[in-house]
Amino acid sequence: MRTKTTRTARLLLALALLTVGSGAVAGCDGPKTRGHGAQGRDTGTEARRQARARQVAAAWDGSGAARTWRAGYHPMGEAVQPPAGGFHAGADERAFTTQNFVLRGTLPAAGRTEGEVRWRSGAPLLLPLVGAREAYGSVARGGNDGPHLTVTGARPGVMTLATSRGPATVPAWLFTLEGYDTPLKRAAVAPSKLPPPPIGPQRQVSTSELAPLAGLVEVAGDGRSATVRAEHGACDDGPAVHVLETGGSVVLSAFVTGVREGPCAGVMLRQEVTVRLAGRLGDRVLLDAFTGRPVPYGEPNGPSPSRRR
Repeated sequence: MRTKTTRTARLLLALALLTVGSGAVAGCDGPKTRGHGAQGRDTGTEARRQARARQVAAAWDGSGAARTWRAGYHPMGEAVQPPAGGFHAGADERAFTTQNFVLRGTLPAAGRTEGEVRWRSGAPLLLPLVGAREAYGSVARGGNDGPHLTVTGARPGVMTLATSRGPATVPAWLFTLEGYDTPLKRAAVAPSKLPPPPIGPQRQVSTSELAPLAGLVEVAGDGRSATVRAEHGACDDGPAVHVLETGGSVVLSAFVTGVREGPCAGVMLRQEVTVRLAGRLGDRVLLDAFTGRPVPYGEPNGPSPSRRR
């Protein structure tokens, strides 16, 4: 009787192990999530996510909005550039980062009202100029008791800036800094107004299905990758970003993976995610699948926006 019981137990154990092993194999052979950043389990949400990306691409490709976008001035690089060679000390770097400036000089009064943005090819674009005082105010938003940079004057000039149409020569204000031989540069033209998008934003869905991007960090020099800011919470495995490429656009779909149930601190975190492209970005429109709009460069309230609000 004891022997029979032992054999039965062994048989049941073997069947249990076989069942578990079969399940594991089935899981490994299932669909795999493709994309960049943290990976999550593929579910029915993947089909809806892909469908939304295709809708956004179809709405923009060949549209009047895309033509207007390509004809405009949309920065994809810093509109504020430090002196050549960078700052002399860490204190000056902190002052620049915290926008802590002191004005000890006279800024030029309003002069010309328009300036030209020029690209290596194509017609230049005539845009309204930002005055020296307004440009100074956009970089000197600090005012704390920490380290500061002293501005002693300004003069009109130009700077080179990355844009959605490639490098451009842009009118700029050149601010003289105390202790520096070369100026701090600030673009003197505002971005072109964003054309009305041909598709509306995604209806509110779970962030594990689709979430808006927080902004564009940079596009690689060879145009074959882009780094974006994606948001996630404190109780998940982080963000992921999928890419859909067409001849006229690149649609980025951000979502959060590994969301866990239960009490969680209400903290919103930002993470940089780099996505690689099959082809150069070129003049294709870089789009956010959630908003249905071009991904804006820079922080929402920073000094280097890529769109006019």
